[in-house]
Order: sequence, then C-alpha cells, then structure tokens
Amino acid sequence: MRIKQLCLIFLLFIFPVNYMIGQVGGNVYQFLDLTTSARVAALGGKVIAIQDGDLNLVYENPALLNGSMNNMSALNYVDYFADVKYGSASFAKLIDSKSTLSFGINYINYGNFTEADATGQITGTFTCADYTLNATYSYMLDSAFSVGINLKPIYSVYESYTSFGIASDIGATFLSHDKLFVAGIVFRNMGIQLKEYSSSSGREPLPFEIEFGISKKLQHAPFKISLTAQQMQQPLMTYTDTVLLDVNPTTGQYIQKSKLYNLSQNILMHLIAGVEFTPLKNLYLRGGFNYQRRQEMEFLAKTGMVGFSYGFGLRINRFIIDYGRATYHIAGASDHISLGISF
Repeated sequence: MRIKQLCLIFLLFIFPVNYMIGQVGGNVYQFLDLTTSARVAALGGKVIAIQDGDLNLVYENPALLNGSMNNMSALNYVDYFADVKYGSASFAKLIDSKSTLSFGINYINYGNFTEADATGQITGTFTCADYTLNATYSYMLDSAFSVGINLKPIYSVYESYTSFGIASDIGATFLSHDKLFVAGIVFRNMGIQLKEYSSSSGREPLPFEIEFGISKKLQHAPFKISLTAQQMQQPLMTYTDTVLLDVNPTTGQYIQKSKLYNLSQNILMHLIAGVEFTPLKNLYLRGGFNYQRRQEMEFLAKTGMVGFSYGFGLRINRFIIDYGRATYHIAGASDHISLGISF
C-alpha cells in the first residue's frame, strides 16, 4: 500500500478519536440523527452499506461517495411532526479516478412560537432552527475498499440563544468482486460544541455513534437485503421497567426475565432490517423494521405499525424520485420525499 493511502487512513481513523463520546441520549444537536433520505427512511432509518450510486446515502456513510455520482444532485424534504419541517440538498463532483467530493446543506425548521413575558403578556413571535454544511471526501483504496470523511459545521439558533459546533463522520466500505455484497462501518458525529447556548449551560457532548452494516443483493432474484447494527459503542440498550414486570403472589417479588430473553432483546435493539424489491427495471418497493423504535414508542394497548416503514422509488431518465413513510407512534408518521438528478 502506498504512503499516501496509509496517511489518509491515519487521518480518517486515528485523529478524530479524541472526540469520541459513547452516550445515547442527553446530547446536543440531536437533529444530526434525523433521517433525511426517503429511501433510508423506508428501509428502517439507517443504511450504511448499499453502494449503487445513490448520493443520498453519502450522508449515512461518506465512504459510499464514488465517481458514479459525478454531477449528481440530491434534494430531500421531510414533513415531520407538529409542523416541524426539514430537508437537505447536495451535489457531487469527481476529482480523479479515485477521489470524489460532495457539498451540501441540511436544515430543520421547528416553526414559529409565541413569545411572552413573565406575566404572560404576548410580546411577539420567534423561531428555532438548526443548520449544517456538509463537505465530503472519499477515496478508493482499490476496487474493493473505499474510505471517506464528512465535515459538518453546525449552527443552531433557538430564539436569542445560538450555538456553534463542528462534527465529522468517517467511514469505510468493502465491495465484493461480484458487486452483490457490501459491508460498511461508520463513526458518526465525532466533534465538539464550540459555543454553548448560554455561558451557564456548559459544553455538551454530541450524539456520537458507531454503526456497522451489510447488504446483499440476490443474484437470481430482484431483492436487496440490508442489515444495520446501530449504537455499537453502547453494548447495553435495554433497561428493566418494574411497572411491566409480573409479581410473584407468594413472595411479592418481581419476576425477572431470563438472561436469554434479556440478551435477545438487547441484540434486537441494535438491529435495523430493510428489504428492497425491484419488480420492474426502474421501480423499487421498500420496507424496513426498527426494533428499538417499536420498543420505545409503541402504545401497549394498540401497537399498530410502530417501528415499521415502507416506500417506493421510481427512475425516469435522469431523475430518481423516492418516497418513504416511517411510523414512530400510533399518533403519526413522518413522510419523506427525495429527488435525485443526474446532470
């Protein structure tokens, strides 16, 4: 391996380790974890190992950026909850046979809020919003391995409170010789809050996460299956809720679940599964399941489709139109629309 490649790997995987923080929840800039792509939303919310020229997947794993996305643009819009809207725009450009760059912007607008003083008198309105710029670079080590890095300056404004930060994603992918199997790993949201919202709040950690994923396209059937392991830096993702435990009528003690049950629940909480079906050459039908989302958001009296997601994609000449819908709760779901344009 050449010296240039060794130096690149060192910069991507060694230098950012200083900013790794392994916590789930309780972090600043939580909007960084929102799913923007309709395709990703339909496949369960996180996909880092599908390599087929989709520019929208680059935000999930910067190593997926490659020369096939040259002069491609991607636009995303999401109708979230309670009048919250967010979206993104990006563009990719080939540098040489091994290197590709892309630039983009992500935003989330929380809508207008009524402003009042301490006595309850209405004094006006204010807005809240978050923004990130994205600069992504990828490099092909050879025909099988690629690495990439994404730099994300962050600006957040809530009424008169503002904050600045910087985050980075690094990733790597492996593509099999027959191009049917892809594996990827991503270290997401490594960084630091440069300016806190107020002098008394102090700096808060970013929502750092390690993800590992694989995808397999069946050779003789129109199916592509993806499996993503999330929050790998957090081995334990479950907790015991005594309200849901049965009580032994003789001893009055809670009846604990078996170790095997707890282990299986913890494993499933890490996994997100998705499948893509291509009945026609330019038509894609998708579905996904996020077990963590279902366990944390379901209403026990009526679980419904919580945790499930679905969508479709349509390719028309130079345009790719995607739609995805993800059910978070029986009270509602998010609708995602994506447009890809190849120039």
